Parts: sequence; C-alpha cells; structure tokens
Amino acid sequence: MPYAEVNGIRLFHEVAGEGEPLVFIHGAAGNHLSWWQQVPTFRQQYRCITIDQRGFGRSEDTTGEGPARYTDDLEALLDGLGVQRCSIVAQSLGGRAALGFAVRHPERVRALVMADTWGFFDWPEQQERARALAQATTTPLVHRALAQSFQDREPARTFLYRQIETLNPPRPAVTGTPAGSPTPEDVRRLSIPVLCLVGAEDIVTPPPLIRAFHALLPNAEYVELPGLGHSVYFEDGPRFNEVVGTFLSQHQ
Repeated sequence: MPYAEVNGIRLFHEVAGEGEPLVFIHGAAGNHLSWWQQVPTFRQQYRCITIDQRGFGRSEDTTGEGPARYTDDLEALLDGLGVQRCSIVAQSLGGRAALGFAVRHPERVRALVMADTWGFFDWPEQQERARALAQATTTPLVHRALAQSFQDREPARTFLYRQIETLNPPRPAVTGTPAGSPTPEDVRRLSIPVLCLVGAEDIVTPPPLIRAFHALLPNAEYVELPGLGHSVYFEDGPRFNEVVGTFLSQHQ
C-alpha cells in the first residue's frame, strides 16, 4: 500500500502518470476516490498525486490532531516524494491544506485551483458572511454537497457519491480555525495564479463567498459554472476538467 509516514500518522496516497506534479486534495465528503473522473484525464499529461487527508479514507488520525496538521501533512508528503514544485487542485475542505501550503511556500506552487472553497482561513469578515448566508439545516453535508437538480436527474451517481463518503472512518466534525492559519494579509500577498471555481447552485460555499475570496487575491480568475452545486468536479467531470485543464496549461 502507498503509505507515507508523516507527522505521527500513515498517510495514504496514490501516484499516476508522468510529468509536472499535480496534487488533488478532496473535501469533507470525499477521499482519494473522489477524483475518479479527473485522474484518467490528467495523468496523460501530469504526475497526479491523490491523497487521503488524515481521518479520511485509508489515512487514520491516530494523533487526533485533525485539521491542525493538514498543511504539515501535505508538506511532509511532498518532501518525501521529492516534489519541489507542483500545481494543486483543492475541493472544499481540501482548500485548508492547499491554501496553507501555498501561503507557506508560494515558490513551490505553480498554480492553485480552489474549487468551491475559500480555504476557511482566519478571516472573521468572511466567516460572518458564511454565517449570514448559511441555510438553517440539519441535512448532512453529503446530501447538501450536490446540487438538488443533479440529485434529481442523476440518482445512480448520487448514490456513488454517498458511497464514497461512507469509506471514511468516523471522526469529529471539522469546526473552528486552526492556530497558524493564513490571514487576509497573507492571502493578499499571494501572487501565484489562482482559479476560484464555484457551482452557481452551491449552498455550502455559495458564490458570494467565493467572489469575496477572489477579490482578495492579486492574481486570480473567477469561474462560476451554471447548474452545478458544491461538487463541481463530480457533478460535471468533463466540464471541470476542461476549465481546470485550460487554466493549468496557461501556467506551466
């Protein structure tokens, strides 16, 4: 099994393809399997690295440190794989590690894709916007993470999405902002190319939140995909791959 010993845990990861490294970091309802529509396409040109963040998939969080170590884990894994520079595609929760690493090591990130995520960093104004926009609901994230229109027309793939989530071990809910998270000032200084991608029907991180994040970045593009929800990479894999592939090709 492709495990790496990092920060007191065994971190599961897979590598496919050759070329410039391209790292995929899943969201809270996913794991490395979430990228089944992306890896077969991008491995034709890139060295694709998919991971299970600690507490997800085959990576246990034996130290109980959770989100506080996401960025450290990514850094240690890339060091162990000999990756000096890469592009990163992050979905939702994956934005914590991706943005944290980019702020910490901007010279090591060629381009960054933030899909349906603003990184959930130490930004009180954005956190207040999120609270104001949040819908009062007790519906599990795995149900809210797909547009309702997608669930209505794609029952089989909706079932697959939820089954992928069930492969994750039990873990505490991710709440709060870990110590040492980036600040708005850190993000404003981030000059690397960033693609802010969001589904128009996203009710988890709605477009206004992503537009606010985009406005903070000095070198970013904003793309809003109609008819899609919080999981654009899953709901329309070909469209996601086209948009992301075009962005990455512009920043090789």
